[in-house]
Amino acid sequence: MAKIPTGNKIPVGILGATGAVGQRFVQLLADHPWFEVSALAASDQSAGKAYGLACHWLLTTPIPEKMRERVVQLAEAGRKLSLDCRLVFSALPSNVAGEVEKEFAQAGYAVCSNAAAHRMEADVPLLIPEVNPDHTALIEVQKHQRGWQGFIVTNPNCSSTQLAIVLRPLLDHFGLRKLAVVTMQAISGAGYPGLPALDILGNVIPLIEGEEAKLEQEPNKLLGRLEGERVNEATFITSAQCNRVAVREGHTECVSVEFERKPTIEQVIEALENFRATPAAASLPSTPAQAILVHREADRPQPALDMGVEYNALSGGMVTHVGRVRPDRLLDVRFVVLGHNTVRGAAGGAIHNAELLVSQGYL
Repeated sequence: MAKIPTGNKIPVGILGATGAVGQRFVQLLADHPWFEVSALAASDQSAGKAYGLACHWLLTTPIPEKMRERVVQLAEAGRKLSLDCRLVFSALPSNVAGEVEKEFAQAGYAVCSNAAAHRMEADVPLLIPEVNPDHTALIEVQKHQRGWQGFIVTNPNCSSTQLAIVLRPLLDHFGLRKLAVVTMQAISGAGYPGLPALDILGNVIPLIEGEEAKLEQEPNKLLGRLEGERVNEATFITSAQCNRVAVREGHTECVSVEFERKPTIEQVIEALENFRATPAAASLPSTPAQAILVHREADRPQPALDMGVEYNALSGGMVTHVGRVRPDRLLDVRFVVLGHNTVRGAAGGAIHNAELLVSQGYL
């Protein structure tokens, strides 16, 4: 495992700390070997209150004791920025994240964002450490073009994350032409309080606003090639249909793929099972020993069996599950993907990106 040069933990802040994703940041960072939470920030409804009183805690593990009495600070656009750190994790809603994150970057902070506001901007890295660690080179482009002392790095949408991880070895080995994806996404992806019980219980909602566009666009940027000062996006075509289902944690995706070079089913499974992080990402604390776990059972993966209850922050929740790898009568191969939407797909992904920035010398 890589070491922090100074031997001391890096102080970090959390924007939107009282929300569902913000709480996951608090949980995952409680015992992190590299980072220590020094500031919690949220809207004026929570600012000035002790964290334990300001948030309605949703996770099954208790609020970390050292966070319970910490006073929540204000994080709103146009306000003076004075958090005691130089790295902030953003769990802000996308409709407010854009301006707040820009102001933090302008003020010299490194921003690791979970929000969608800046993901597709040409000079903003959209990162998964096992997939495209070299895209951090866009940071210098961003700082130069915008005149910022700080910078913004983003992680993808939760569904895009698990899909891109699985597509990385398939693209590298066989090339990709087109894919069809149908998602069954957990209600925790809607934040808190999420959806009314009468809307979701016993039901499937075939619309998640903006989700299909993200799933059709973000993997192409993630899997594109960095050439000079820009990313030339991958050229495969994705058709996505996104559904909200009555599952608490874990997004499931049914994927069909057409390849440029036709593999056998065993070759596909072998490529997935043998996929490992590059040396740049392999030694990071949050990198799982095996990024993709292929299930051979006929009825796996399943959220109830494979998401567990509460993961060790730095291990299980970062694994992407794949099962039912089999021929497809319309395209070439089909399979099922399952990932933890609030760990790998949200807070854990942003923390993983920050670890990569440390290892590469950006922090």
